[in-house]
Amino acid sequence: MADATLTPGLPGPPEISVVMACHDAASFVGEAIGSVCGQTFSAVELIVVDDGSTDGSPAIVAARAAADPRVRLIRQENRGPYPARNRGLASARGRFIAFLDADDYWEPDCLARLHAALLESGADLAYCGWQNVGDVPAGGAPYVPPAYEEGDVVARFLRGCPWPIHACLTRRGVIDAVGGFSERCFSAMDFDLWLRIAGHTQRIVRVPAVLAYYRWHGNGQISSVRWRQVVDAWRVRRDFVRFEPRAVAHLDRRQLRALVHGDLLRRAYTAYWRRDFDSATPLFRLALATGCWRLPDLKYLLPACLPARLYRALLQRHDRRTE
Repeated sequence: MADATLTPGLPGPPEISVVMACHDAASFVGEAIGSVCGQTFSAVELIVVDDGSTDGSPAIVAARAAADPRVRLIRQENRGPYPARNRGLASARGRFIAFLDADDYWEPDCLARLHAALLESGADLAYCGWQNVGDVPAGGAPYVPPAYEEGDVVARFLRGCPWPIHACLTRRGVIDAVGGFSERCFSAMDFDLWLRIAGHTQRIVRVPAVLAYYRWHGNGQISSVRWRQVVDAWRVRRDFVRFEPRAVAHLDRRQLRALVHGDLLRRAYTAYWRRDFDSATPLFRLALATGCWRLPDLKYLLPACLPARLYRALLQRHDRRTE
């Protein structure tokens, strides 16, 4: 493990580069920066890419950068979080890369434990548990993921995003090998990155502890966009199977269909029974087009193809009769 007692000025290159995308996060960015600068592993640089903020975020970051030379501020016009992260990656100097959004935070020993796990195991990526905090819609219990490395990593990752963006530490060479973040599916590009990494290397290791915290606050977070996030994740799966045939060669055709398309229908039904018709309608329509359904599903799939006003009216009429 690298010396974690280096002075804040970092006379040599940093061991870990933390990339933070920031857009209008004045309420939280100071705490997020403090979470990085307060790590017990101090051989760290923090690159904050301000993505066209219109609040006081840049001033807060600039003040912290003036007080701690490990913090750097890069400003750009608003382009979204993934272009911002790629901009930060281009300036990163560390052998290892971590990401932390401007509204999230870590335990003080998060980077130290992930870094130690990487060096001890020789793995390319270390991941940990996390907890949702704040205005959490479905509970905020701490969660430690399973040991993915003990099973079929690719199949497990195809089922869904394995961890939030700030719950892992990756070797820089791996990030470079897969080309950083793609920018085509706005709400699922962290999922896309982890899946492409799984296609490149399955040398991963778990740190079975909750070390990362994901803050829910509903202020335009990607995670709050429901059906678009599901569709983007489906596109990521579809494209991975299409462009990485060697990574999925061990899976038969039936398994692949279920892994790529199966989540669409599950999410459509979830939205439907919640009466979230804005989400259920496009998901049922896409599920129908994929062909990954059974005959009993048609009574839900076909009505979703009606004009939205008529579809909603039929469902409301059905609900009144049920009541």
